[in-house]
Amino acid sequence: MTKFLLWCILLVLCWPLALLAIVLYPVVWLLLLPFRLLGIAVGGVLELVGAVVRFPARVLRGPGAA
Repeated sequence: MTKFLLWCILLVLCWPLALLAIVLYPVVWLLLLPFRLLGIAVGGVLELVGAVVRFPARVLRGPGAA
């Protein structure tokens, strides 16, 4: 909703720039999509490494500890 309101303000102030922004937004989104996917993959790998590192402590702590 905030993006839409900012776009409306831009439309009132400078309509050519607002139209350029509305045309280029999908292109920029598509260009940044691989980086988002890479970020998700790296985050998953770091979570996995953290879980592997913490696993021995969880095993030694026993089933009663939270």
